[in-house]
Formats: sequence, C-alpha cells, structure tokens
Amino acid sequence: MRSSALLLVFVLQACTTSPLTGREQFLLVSDSMAVSQSAAAYTQMMADLGKKKQIETGTPRADKVKEITDRLVKQAVRVRPDSAKWAWEAQVINDRKTVNAFCMAGGKMAIYTGMWDKLKATDDEIAQVMGHEIAHALADHTRERMSIAMTSAVATTAAAIAIGSRDSGPGAGLALTGAQLAAVLAIQLPNSRESESEADQIGIELAARAGYDPKAAELGRQVTPLYLAAKAGTASDGDKLITFPRK
Repeated sequence: MRSSALLLVFVLQACTTSPLTGREQFLLVSDSMAVSQSAAAYTQMMADLGKKKQIETGTPRADKVKEITDRLVKQAVRVRPDSAKWAWEAQVINDRKTVNAFCMAGGKMAIYTGMWDKLKATDDEIAQVMGHEIAHALADHTRERMSIAMTSAVATTAAAIAIGSRDSGPGAGLALTGAQLAAVLAIQLPNSRESESEADQIGIELAARAGYDPKAAELGRQVTPLYLAAKAGTASDGDKLITFPRK
C-alpha cells in the first residue's frame, strides 16, 4: 500500500504543465539529462555513420540544410529563449531510401537524403519538415517520450535489442542503454496526435517567421501513406519508416 502511494506521488511530481503549449506532460527526465544524454547518443550515431561514409558534408545540399536550420533556430530561440544555450547542430545522412528527419532534445538534428531522392522536396518543404521536428524538441515532446521509455525496463530492453540488430535508422547497430537509449527511442517512436498537432502549429509558425512558405507544410500529408504502409508492414523493402505522421 505504501509503495503504491509513493509511486503515485512520484508520478504526480513528474507531471508538469508546458509553458509553451499549456498541456500537462509526464516529464520524469530532467531537461539537463535529456539534453546531455541526447547529445551523447547523437555523437555515437554520427560517429558510426561517419565511419560508414554516410554523413554528407561540403555539398550544396548540406550547405542548404545548414542555411535553413540556422534560420529556423533563430526563430526557435525567440519561441523558447533558453534554447539559445543548446548546441544546435544539423547533419545530412546519405541514405536515399530513408524518408526521415529528427531533432533530439538539445537541438541535435539530422535529415536523410531520401527526402530529396524520394520526395523531391523543395527548400520550403525541407524548412517545414525541420521546423516541425524542432518544434518537438521545443515543446519537450522528445523529453516526454524519453520519460515514458525510461519508466518501462521491459520496453527499453526489447528496444535495445531491436535497435542493435538493425542495419539502418537512428542508433542502428549501437549498444545504447539507459537514458541514451531512451533518447534514441524518443526520435523513433511516433508521437501522439496531440503532440503532432502541437508540433505542426509551432513548426509552421517557425518556418513562416524564417521566411518559408506555410503552404509547403502539405509535404507531411504526401508522405502519410508511406508512414501508414510501413506501420502496417505493407511497405516495400525500398521504403523506410518515417517519424513525422500528420493528420
């Protein structure tokens, strides 16, 4: 009985109202832990991809991604001033089959070349996608999912085995545990409809303030069938799961 009461107090203490969205969130993981462990996991992921020659640098596309994300980050800092302290970073991952992008807690970002090779995305569309992913970090959605992942030892153990056995995708082949594993799970697992709606609203505003066309947000609706097919297990071998489903 006492243990149940303590657990209830613990859970209630972890519930916090977001100053950005006004929604109550389960935030067991502290902001500092989310940022530091996400950075550690990101470093491992990028180092592994670098060894495989999958990090694209010095190309017009990589330069354009930096330009776009730099403009978005300037607006992000206006929305959430404390994010000015984040070590923002964006990498282009050379994987033509994967349609994906993410932003971890603390501003560590990546986008896969499948966004161009499969979807022929324009600069405005890339800005909308990255704005949406940045919004997840600003609204503590990544931290929220880390908290949920950290509360389930069984789920995280199973996920560690699954991630370690993959040959592609964030964290593939890496032996991640604890908060670092939770950080990777936070960018892999689909968000709730509520979180997606919040990220849509914030992301579109970020991109618009940065000078990009809000109508380009329609890109998300174009890739939804691919997401649903992958979730249902009916996507072709050449199509990889994306993590930014829309309504």
